Amino acid sequence: MRLLIVEDDPLLGDALATGLRQLGNVVDWFRDGHQANSALSSAPYDAVVLDLGLPGTDGMVWLERWRSREQTVPVLILTARDGVAQRIAGLDAGADDYLVKPITIDELAARLRAMVRRSAGRAQSVWQHGELEYDPATKLVRWRGATVDLTGLEMTLLEALLKHPQRVLSKTHLQQMIYDWGGGDPSSNSLEVHVHHLRRKIDPAIVRTVRGVGYALGSGEATA
Repeated sequence: MRLLIVEDDPLLGDALATGLRQLGNVVDWFRDGHQANSALSSAPYDAVVLDLGLPGTDGMVWLERWRSREQTVPVLILTARDGVAQRIAGLDAGADDYLVKPITIDELAARLRAMVRRSAGRAQSVWQHGELEYDPATKLVRWRGATVDLTGLEMTLLEALLKHPQRVLSKTHLQQMIYDWGGGDPSSNSLEVHVHHLRRKIDPAIVRTVRGVGYALGSGEATA
């Protein structure tokens, strides 16, 4: 998943970003709503972790702005405001989940996975595409019952394709999904290298090239 964290506390923000990256996610962390708003308008995020007590403009105001312009990305509020009325207000404003600090990384990650599943219309925790199985919680990939050893970037690319099995995704979109603002090397041929590795490790038909556009999830059946 590519995640956006909006948290002004430097220690907590760094801990959240580090912990979620260690679980295999692509993470951008910003300390105020203005930076987060610009990022949200520029990159395809799977979910947002939003603090309410932000400097300047309150997090609730940003949430209401995003929903008013029909920004549908799932948002999880993570805040110290623990009143029942505040929770109700946050959910009614468009939040998909509401958690009170402190929180463990494992629970936060599980909540985010559940949000993304709901937004994608998936009920199952393990994603299946033909003979391919992918478990977002354990990052385990199986092809025809055998475990496939993928790098973090290869797995992130495969997850991005599995999320949109009927869509052709542009190279720019896929690069945005696997590289955060400050990391990686989205060079001109890096995406092609990762696609080549997926085809070699899983099956040549698992990723389909659409010339002049990008890539799409291919067949979930073995070619041989």
